[in-house]
Amino acid sequence: MNKIFLDHASATPVKKDVLDEMLPFFSRDFENPSTVYDRGMEIKDRIEQERARVANLVNAKEGEIIFTSSGAEANNLAVKGAALARPKKGKHIIVSAIEHHSVLNSARFLERQGYETSFLNVDKYGLVDLNRLEDLIRPETVLVSVMHANNEIGTIEPIREISEITKQKDVLLHTDAVASLGNIEVDVENLGVDLLTISSPSIGGPKGVGALYFKNNMRLMPLIHGGIQEKGRRGGTENVPGIVGLGKAAEIAKKELFQKEKNLTQLRDRLINGVLDNIDKVRLTGHPELRLPGHASFCVEAIEGEALIFMLSASGIYTNTGSACASKALKTSPVLIAVGTPEDVAQGSVVFTFDTSNTQQEIDYVVETLPIVSARLREMSPIWNAA
Repeated sequence: MNKIFLDHASATPVKKDVLDEMLPFFSRDFENPSTVYDRGMEIKDRIEQERARVANLVNAKEGEIIFTSSGAEANNLAVKGAALARPKKGKHIIVSAIEHHSVLNSARFLERQGYETSFLNVDKYGLVDLNRLEDLIRPETVLVSVMHANNEIGTIEPIREISEITKQKDVLLHTDAVASLGNIEVDVENLGVDLLTISSPSIGGPKGVGALYFKNNMRLMPLIHGGIQEKGRRGGTENVPGIVGLGKAAEIAKKELFQKEKNLTQLRDRLINGVLDNIDKVRLTGHPELRLPGHASFCVEAIEGEALIFMLSASGIYTNTGSACASKALKTSPVLIAVGTPEDVAQGSVVFTFDTSNTQQEIDYVVETLPIVSARLREMSPIWNAA
């Protein structure tokens, strides 16, 4: 049985060209970049080359990139680091109701330090309310954090419009671009953001490395205190192989972006139309048009999403029922609740995320298999049988 992987929001395979560039830095070029002899300085120079490649992907300057261990750490550094560096400005932050846990939990941490958090609600498609944002901003507001695109429902947020509001109010804007990077254009100048989160695994790079864009050497309170690495903003010896991998993945992502977006949009629409045409009582979640090209998400009524995922995997289809960071929690998705999905319907969530390795034949197999699996589960569902 062929394995069809449609959970690329949680992980992507490391590209061969990426791995080939990484391998020498595990053994041959192993020196510490903080040392002063020539070999160490050569490694340090290579890190700066990778910083430039990552910056080029998002149209940033080389000095505006900090390497981290993950997108989650970058989110933590953006939210905590920016807020804690500006205590005189105020202690109020605003985050959208559908942010990743690393942003939401960073906000909760700040609340324990005396900060106040306001949550920005979204509509039924997951789009933030711009008028409400203007109402929430106060003189003491330090930071607004709204993700570029949601990994669970695929909706793309109006970040440029948000930045116009935050600039007028002299408030920093952070966006988590983990889901959007490598799938649509991500340009920090066009978006107008002050901070932007990057994750290596989302663009075909290795796990264990990410980055944060921060505008014009802005002040950030370090979360990891150590030496002079990353200009003192993030202590600890750099993950050189990971950084090299991220740099190469960024270069490939920029080169392939246009064709990838076109191909994934075709697969997405093929799956969405096939599912909606062949299954009764199924809802498309997220915006029908303003959504990521390689993202299709649904709620199948009267079934459990976890059971659906298990049965699909038995048929060789690997997908997910929400965020990879929350899917094992076995609780209703807060994102789906935030967009107004009834709790019993939200239990039937299934999320398909594609990459360039996926084909139309695979999508057709999913369209053929999903109605069969859903029907079997509904036969066992007391909710369905009682309807």
